This record gives sequence, structure tokens and C-alpha cells, in this order.
Amino acid sequence: MIFSCFYPLGKAGGFQIPRYQGIALKDYGVTLGALALKPSRFCIVGVKIGANIFTDRSDICGYTGEPAMNNDIGDVAIIQRPINRFRKRRPTLRSWMLVWTTIALMASGCTMVGPDFVKPEAPLLNDWKETQAPGLRAGQTNYSNWWQVFDDPVLDNLVEKAYQQNLSLQIAGIRIYEARAQLGIAVGRLYPQQQSVSGDLTTNKASIGTDTPFVDNHFNSLSLGFDAAWELDVWGKYRRSVQSGVANLEATVASYDNVLVSLTAEVARTYILIRTLEKRLAIAEENVKLQAQSLRIADVRFKEGAVSELDVTQARMLLTDTQALVPQLASGLRQAQNALAILLGMLPGELKELLSGPIDIPVAAETVIVDIPNNLLRRRPDIRLTELQIATQSPQIGIAKANLYPQFFLFGSIGWNSSDASSVSGQNSLGDLFSYKSLFWTAGPGFNWDILNYERIRNRVRVEDARLQQLVVSYKNTVLNAQREVEDAMVAFTQAKEEERFLKESVNAAQRSVTISSLQYKEGLVDYQRVLDSQRFLATQADRLTEVSGQVGTNLVATYKALGGGWQIREGEEILSVENRDAMIQRTSWGGLLEPESVELPVDDKERRDWRRPDW
Repeated sequence: MIFSCFYPLGKAGGFQIPRYQGIALKDYGVTLGALALKPSRFCIVGVKIGANIFTDRSDICGYTGEPAMNNDIGDVAIIQRPINRFRKRRPTLRSWMLVWTTIALMASGCTMVGPDFVKPEAPLLNDWKETQAPGLRAGQTNYSNWWQVFDDPVLDNLVEKAYQQNLSLQIAGIRIYEARAQLGIAVGRLYPQQQSVSGDLTTNKASIGTDTPFVDNHFNSLSLGFDAAWELDVWGKYRRSVQSGVANLEATVASYDNVLVSLTAEVARTYILIRTLEKRLAIAEENVKLQAQSLRIADVRFKEGAVSELDVTQARMLLTDTQALVPQLASGLRQAQNALAILLGMLPGELKELLSGPIDIPVAAETVIVDIPNNLLRRRPDIRLTELQIATQSPQIGIAKANLYPQFFLFGSIGWNSSDASSVSGQNSLGDLFSYKSLFWTAGPGFNWDILNYERIRNRVRVEDARLQQLVVSYKNTVLNAQREVEDAMVAFTQAKEEERFLKESVNAAQRSVTISSLQYKEGLVDYQRVLDSQRFLATQADRLTEVSGQVGTNLVATYKALGGGWQIREGEEILSVENRDAMIQRTSWGGLLEPESVELPVDDKERRDWRRPDW
């Protein structure tokens, strides 16, 4: 004889039955789609012998593992009602003490596997080599508004508009709040990971061929429940995720600062390029006028028979060559203006009013103060970005390594279930949903351990470790390149200033040569070749001087960019524009995450290890 307990298992067998228990004999028992062979406490309330049903109110109680009667009665089935109808069974104090003791022991042994973030070392110069060159000196200064050394109000206005309107910078700013929301997800995993409410109302038609006294063939069922599960962070997997999330948030801020450094430098460089092209275009047009006058003189002397036609053709050749330079410079100027418009978040062609004023090339400062190399690690955003990428990656090793150990969790489920199926105990009602007889719950601790996946998990740890080491090497490479960029920019700046000094003397001499040769040609003392050579040399040197003067400014811009200046202007300012914030709030409830104080950074390393409050 096999005794078994059957109870509803959701939709097992294709239908649902109410929560009644019973005992079936091996050969004569009742067959249901939700039959379960699990020992259970029961109370006998009715007996079916053949086609007759006899109720018994004596509440004979026992276990399904114990024989309740002999099997010589005939076609017998024992009907039982839910045990909670007769006795309320609660966990004993001893059981609860065992559960909470287990939790306390696990909590007291909490640790975080994997390595903690360690700032990598990188080779640094003691001092810059170029600081001994004229125009440079070592010292400390504020690089936050470095473009003001040019003393150009137009440039100051352009940088401010670019900071307010540049679209690439706005994208970088929005990424900060994306990272802030991702951090909120990581923090949420520190708390019960599964919290769900479920309910259903079903109509059921049982396909039962035999007469069953304890269930209707057709009935309705109503259920409502709440489930929760909490994986305890014994090995620090979720705290490592928070560390990684905080570092990732800081990295997005460093990326924003890096974009801002590049933006301010590019605005200044493009503006200087525009002024340089305007100046070169003006010089080319002046040379065209000068060479056109020489052509007229040569043509007059040719018509008078004083010179040959060769003088005329040579004069025309020089003039047309200079004229061909004008459209080339005009094209470059228009393209530079369009590039500047995009940097300012404007349409091409809308810069006319912003660029009004003198077309002089911004003059670089006489002396540039250069900070010590060690401060690059603090100031340059790309170095901080690489460092924070290491801080983001380092916890990933611990997250992967935690899977080598068992996962401990607490779980619980509580709910109510009722139906309107009639039974030997009477007629039930869906309105009994919140009565005690409809209540069911379960709770307890548990664990899970992937004991057969160690090689896969270990290789995952190795993958994360290899990625970390790549970032460490990349950090060293970034620091080295940063120092190279500073040295390159400084040497380019100092040498361009030296070249500019010599070219100024050359242009002055060329202008004097053109004046003298032109007078001598008019008087017939020299041939036109002398005039031609002097005018060609003047045009070339004047254009070259203008170009080098622009390079002095752009090389100084490159120096300030290499030193990591410019991002400081966002301090105390809101990262999101009003337009972007309003658009995001209209679509989504952001709570307080769009407030400036929600991303106050950087933080120290200790805060990355703290248990954080969730974003409600």
C-alpha cells in the first residue's frame, strides 16, 4: 500500500484543484492530475466506500506515511480536509533561532574576494626640458581660463558659447547621468533582489472521468501572493559592483572633462586659424594690387619700346600666380568658419556677427608658465579617465571570483488562495480569499553552488584580470604620451616664436627691396627680373610670416591643452542644459538624479567600498 498526499500544483495536469489533501490506496485510489507523493500531516473527515460517502467528524489525524485502515474494505478512499482547518502550525522558536543564527554567522563572515583598486605607478619627469627656453618658465598657475592670455574678447565669447551649446559636450554630459542611473541599479542589488506581487483569477474545468466527492468538475479559483528573495552579499559581489559603478560614474565625468579640454582648445585653434587665413587673404590681395601695378608699368614701357615683351609676360605670370592663391585661401577660410560653427552648435554661416572685429592674429603671451610634470596626473582628464577605468575594472575580478563560492540567500513567499468549488466540507467561496484557511506561506534560507563550472568561472576571472592589466599598461602609456605632448607643444611654441622673429626681419628687408627695385626699373637702371624676384620673395615671406604667427598661437593652445587646462570652467556649473533636462523630465521620472549634487565628484577610494542607500 502506498499512501500519498495530493494538493494543487498550479496548472499541473492542465487544470487546477482546490487545496484538499487525501490518501489513495495503491490499487483502488483516486487519480488526479496534481497527485504528489509527499508525506504530509492530515485529518480524516470523510470516507468513500464504493458509491457511498460517510462523513466522520472525529478528526482522526495521522501521517500519510502511517497506515490508516486495512485494504480489505473494498473500493476505499479516505478524504481529508486542509490541516489548517483544525490546527495552526507555526515555526518553533528553535527553528527561528536556527535561521537567524545562520544569517548572523554568514553576515559576520562577510568579505570581498578579489583585489582592491590600487593606483598604478607611471614614469614621470622631474622637470620639463623646454622650460629653459626663452618664453617659458617653471611655476604654478591657474589653467582654468588659459585662453584669456590672448586678451581677445571675441575668443572669450566663442569659448563661452561653445561650452553652453556644443552638442558633443552635451552628449558627454548626458552620459554622466546614464552612469548615475547604472550606479543606482548596482546599489539596488545590495537589497532583496526579487520582490514581486502576483495574482490570478482562473476558471477551471477538470477532466475527471470518475465521480469525485471533494471537488467540482467546474470551478473558479482566486489567488494573491508576494514573493521575495535576497541573495546575501557574503563574498562582496554586489559591493564590488557598487565600487565599479562609482568608478564608472567618475570615469564619465573625466570623459566629460576631456571633451571640454579638447573643445576649448579646438575653438581657440580654429579661431586663430580663421584669423590667420583672413590675414593671409588680405596680404594676398595686397600683393595682387602691387603686382598689378608692376604689370601696368611693364606694359607701358613695352608699348614705348623701352623693354621687351618678356617683361610684360613675366609680370603677368607673377600676378596670376598670386591671384590663384586667393580662392584657395578663401576656401580654407570658409571651411574653418564652418568648423567653428559646428563647435558652437550653430549652422554654418551664422558666425558673421560673432567674428566681427579686427582680423589681427591673437598675440601669444610673452612668457608661458609651465607646471611641474607630477601635476599632470591630477589635472589631465585623460589620465584620470584611464585611472578610473582601472578602478572600474578592478572590482570585476572580485565579481567573477565570487562565483567560485556558494551563494547564500533568504527567500519567502506568502499568499492567499480560494475557490468556489464545493466539497464534502461544504460550499466554498471566492470571498474567503483573505480568511486564515486560505493563507499559505513559506520562508527560509538556502544556498546555490556551481561546483561543476569551476574551469569556466576561473577562465572568466582570468579574462577580467587580463583586461585589468591591459588598462594598467594603457595608463602608463597615457602618462608617457601626455609628457611627450607637453614637450612637443612647448618646443613647437618656442621654435615658432624664433622662426617668427627671423621672418619679420626677412619681410622688412623684402619690402625695402621691392621699393628700391621698382624705382630703379622705372628709371631704367635694372631689368624687370630684379623687380620680379623681389616681389615674388616679398609675397612668399609675408605669407609665410603670417602663417608662422598663427602657428605660434596654435602651438601655445596645444601647450595649454597638453597641460590639461580648460575643463575647470564647469566647476560650479550645471552639466545638463535646461533644454535637455526638461526633455528628460517630461519623458521619465528621474527623481533627484538630475540635480547637480547627485554627481558631485570625485570621491575618495573609501567611498567606493561603502554600503550605499538606494535611489528610491
